[in-house]
Amino acid sequence: MTDFVGRRRELKELREDIARTGLDTLSGRKAKAPRARVLLVAGRPGSGRTALAEEFVAEVAAQYPDGVHTARLTAPGGEQAATDTVLRGLLTGLGERTPAGAGEDELSAQLRAVLAGRRAILLLDDAADVYQVDALLPDNPECLVVVTSEGPLTGIPDVRPCTLGGLETPAAVEMTVNRIGGIRVTVDPTAAEAIAEECGGQPAALALVAGWLAAHPKASLADVAKQLHDMPPGASGPLGRAFRLVYESLPQPAQRTLRLLPLAPAGVVDSHSASALAGCSVAAAQSTLEDFAGLGLVRPAADGLFRLPGCLAPLLRALLETKERPTEVQLARARMMERTVRLLHSCRAMAETDAVAARDRLEGLPRALRFADRRAAATWLDTRLPALAACARLAVADGELDTLARRLIAALVRALVEHRGTAEAAPELYGLHRLVLDVAERRALHREQAAALLNLADLDAETGRTQEALERYRAALDAGRAAQDPYATGRAMESVGGAYQELGDWHRAADWFGRALSQSLTRGERADEARLYGRLGNVHTYAGRYGDALRSWRAAAAGYRKLADVPGQARALSEMARIQEYAGRPEESLHTCREAIEVARRAGDLRLQAALQVRLADTLDRLGDPAAARLHRTAADRLLGDDPAAYEIRSGSD
Repeated sequence: MTDFVGRRRELKELREDIARTGLDTLSGRKAKAPRARVLLVAGRPGSGRTALAEEFVAEVAAQYPDGVHTARLTAPGGEQAATDTVLRGLLTGLGERTPAGAGEDELSAQLRAVLAGRRAILLLDDAADVYQVDALLPDNPECLVVVTSEGPLTGIPDVRPCTLGGLETPAAVEMTVNRIGGIRVTVDPTAAEAIAEECGGQPAALALVAGWLAAHPKASLADVAKQLHDMPPGASGPLGRAFRLVYESLPQPAQRTLRLLPLAPAGVVDSHSASALAGCSVAAAQSTLEDFAGLGLVRPAADGLFRLPGCLAPLLRALLETKERPTEVQLARARMMERTVRLLHSCRAMAETDAVAARDRLEGLPRALRFADRRAAATWLDTRLPALAACARLAVADGELDTLARRLIAALVRALVEHRGTAEAAPELYGLHRLVLDVAERRALHREQAAALLNLADLDAETGRTQEALERYRAALDAGRAAQDPYATGRAMESVGGAYQELGDWHRAADWFGRALSQSLTRGERADEARLYGRLGNVHTYAGRYGDALRSWRAAAAGYRKLADVPGQARALSEMARIQEYAGRPEESLHTCREAIEVARRAGDLRLQAALQVRLADTLDRLGDPAAARLHRTAADRLLGDDPAAYEIRSGSD
């Protein structure tokens, strides 16, 4: 990377713009705008707009103690980043959890609420239009938003544009000196100025030429200036000519590797993805990427990652389309996805607690695909997650590699669950399940469609979107029936019942639990039968139908007894005792509660024993026997101490 040079006038203007009176104030409409100040750095790709924005933000960061938070709004290939994905990234950087499946409006409101009391900077790089930026603007005048874009952002009032052209010749020459040293420039200052002129003062073009000169210490500056001048006019301007100079000097294998880099998702590449794309060894790919970084073709980032400059992506894509056959491009993409799947398997194995299972999973993997320990695997997953998610999205959108796409998504889901747990990884899992659903619907894979709908509905239900969950559960039931999958249909019917129970519609909940129970009885699935009897008992209890509730819980207790599930039987008996008490039958409740205590003792469930002892004491109090009630409370205290939470009895549905 070259040192930042020039642009001192632009930096001064940007600093002054922070405190400058707004247009609204000048017109007398309001004293202070209730939103962040927005500064715009506008310029063509390669003009150094991002470098200027980063330099400016670094200079003023001390005034904003809540930090700098960066988001890229356009991928190197030109695709706009999804606004909800950008919002999630910013919220995660601010240390906030985001609900799974939340929409753009909800996430935007959450971001504004989080930034309401902070002094922070948002650096939004490469905005494509005003709508992307508007959803990210804080309603807090103490925050600063710095945006880079190719053109103006009409629609956001009072934006301060700073439009960039080329560097002045002295600054352009200084940029070259910083890279190749002063001797060659001192020997031929006229040639150095000619190079700056041929590059149009464009920082990206100058960086490429300076990188090439650094890699060729014996090359003459005058010869380079002549080569640039003699290139045909159709070389896409100064940046195209500089790129052509560098590209044509590369050996053939490196040229091909460079052409294939646009296939890397999100413009992020490492030694493994480059190795898979080019079909070379990991060591050779790492060496090639380091050479590219020296030439300015890629930019090194943390943790062994390299980023493809957005200004070079169109040039590389044009080469990819003209130099590579479509079948070769598809094969390279398939190799990259297959390598990613194997790395995800290795990453997942490092998080498994079963050493034998982890060893079996790692067996047969080359050493280059293994991680040193769990921490290294988790770090790899965290740093690569945006690129992994982008890879999954691109694979699904492509439509030609659906089998590989499904394997990739499945491997990523398992790795996330192993390392983060289902609850923490829920936002990422929601997006992945939606991708699976897209593939399943396109390929008419009804079983996968049902599974994806059930997973999405579960996440909807956990975040309080019960109505959306209900609709997805019903769609999963239809897909399960089309696939003739009894597990999916039974699970969907039970989940529909659970959604109606959450909505307080006891009649429909009981109806759907009954349908699921009928299927389980037909198939002889005894564990499901016992659980569903318990869920029916809960719904009848909520509805005040105590007779039906008792019959259901009695059947559940009998089912658990046949399964030799002693804890389940004890909990079913405890629910029976509770319902008998609700129904005004304390003597029967007393008898059932004693039976439940005995079963809980056999199960070794001290918590349940203590809770039942307290319930038994309450029943004895109602029957007028306080002395016996005290004895049972003392027994409960001996079991678990004086923690009231220990006496809570949860229903079987919980």
